[in-house]
Amino acid sequence: MDIAQKKLLVTNALPYANDSIHIGHLVGYIQADIWVRFQKLQGTDCLYVCASDAHGTPIMLRAEKIGVDPEELANEYTQEHHRDFKDFLINFDNYYTTHSKENQELIEEIFSKLVKNNRIEKQIIEQAFDDKEQMFLPDRYVRGQCPECGAEDQYGDSCEDCGSTYKPTDLINPISVISGNKPSQKESEHYFLKLKDSESMLKEWIQTIDIHPSVKSKLNEWFTTGLKNWDISRDDPYFGFKIPGEDDKYFYVWLDAPMGYFASLKNLCAQKENSFDYQSYVDPNSENQLIHFIGKDIIYFHALFWPAVLDGAELKKPDGIYVNGFLTVNGKKMSKSRGTMIKVRTYLDHLNPEYLRYYYAYKLSGGMDDFDLDTNDFFDRVNSDLVGKCVNIASRCAKFINDDFNNQLSGKIADQELLSQFQQSSSSIATMYQHREFGRAMRAIMSLSDQANRYLDKEKPWILAKDVAKKEQVQEICTMGLNLFRILMIYLKPVVPAIARQAEAFLNIDDQHWSDINQSLIDHQINSYEPLLTRLQKENIDAMIDASK
Repeated sequence: MDIAQKKLLVTNALPYANDSIHIGHLVGYIQADIWVRFQKLQGTDCLYVCASDAHGTPIMLRAEKIGVDPEELANEYTQEHHRDFKDFLINFDNYYTTHSKENQELIEEIFSKLVKNNRIEKQIIEQAFDDKEQMFLPDRYVRGQCPECGAEDQYGDSCEDCGSTYKPTDLINPISVISGNKPSQKESEHYFLKLKDSESMLKEWIQTIDIHPSVKSKLNEWFTTGLKNWDISRDDPYFGFKIPGEDDKYFYVWLDAPMGYFASLKNLCAQKENSFDYQSYVDPNSENQLIHFIGKDIIYFHALFWPAVLDGAELKKPDGIYVNGFLTVNGKKMSKSRGTMIKVRTYLDHLNPEYLRYYYAYKLSGGMDDFDLDTNDFFDRVNSDLVGKCVNIASRCAKFINDDFNNQLSGKIADQELLSQFQQSSSSIATMYQHREFGRAMRAIMSLSDQANRYLDKEKPWILAKDVAKKEQVQEICTMGLNLFRILMIYLKPVVPAIARQAEAFLNIDDQHWSDINQSLIDHQINSYEPLLTRLQKENIDAMIDASK
């Protein structure tokens, strides 16, 4: 499905507001931000929203443990996450919270429609109950052995190893995460989404959306085993929105959390400086496109449960679901003892965010494969590509233009054929960005950087500069080099936007867009060159790892 030239609403999975985010979380946010920046660079009308996932038992229990109100705890982490994203140049058009007036209104309205459209039923269920703590245990507070594949230490709702979903009561040898005791079983009446009734609709819908073949294959596995109706309610005590008409029942966090996408959009549309039409994005027949970026651990929720809710509530279903894999560091799962469970703020205290933005882009393929952050490769890649290849072009040329030509570029392009080759690469690089094949795009851009450096090596302006008679030739060569550099920075702008802005300031040009690639800079005054990026130092990486232990 071609989503180009459409108005887009792009979302990221909501970070859970009970702890700090780490660099593993950033994979999906950096991927989405790069893609959104590329869309906007091309002139696509694109809104990018997110929010904190601010409900659920984990927030309630942590707040209780440290003696604060759950809302206060969630607000604290909402603000922290927003700061971290902003400092990592994740440029949301709106960042909100699921604990909001808009979200409560939406969830109550949607629940009413689901009931009206016969998508909800009540069932008496047996539920895990912690006798010591005198509370029902939510899915994630029961752990045990997966009933499908036998993997140990799995959550009570889904297996991280095989992806199966099940009830907490299905776990083998379950224990309460809170008390460590084996839970008893207690009856309670719950509300269920009749997910099984949506199976035919979901099978047809999945054939129409932009989704990776590996994700489609996973969904077909779940169809083969059969969909199960979904429990959308939780018993008191719980931190969330109460179900209308109930005294001790709440909406399950996985019902109100994805509604946070629309609540954030609604909040954005209501801001007085905006003229966005909320209904045009959520109407079921809207031509606007809804795109979700998520991690592979929440495919079931976003590709089965969530569209079934939207269908029953007569709202727009997603047009694309883009799934990323998990991050390992130095070949192993992230670990506090090894100093590789690196919080975003710890990273920012030690390193430039654009180092990691580039490295993630270089490793991302568009699929949901896991990838590794090898700190030695990270060091080499950043210094080789960003500093040694790309930024180096500007520093090699700027000194001559600044010192010998009073910042004035030549009125002539020295090698029109090479410039045209750089410009004509825009189509293939744009296709790579569009399909989220960022690694391929980075390699293509660095190949062009190599060509630019080979051009300078061949022309040797530093030698020609010693001959007064060849002064004009030096100006032409360095003008050519800076024209190639400008194009490279447009190509890299979605990935390293701050460096690109600095480059624009140095070149004394306006905010560049993809359509500016075919222009050239001649008879143009630039500014004095200041280093755009310093080399990544190993001692800074080591200090970051030490601070994470």
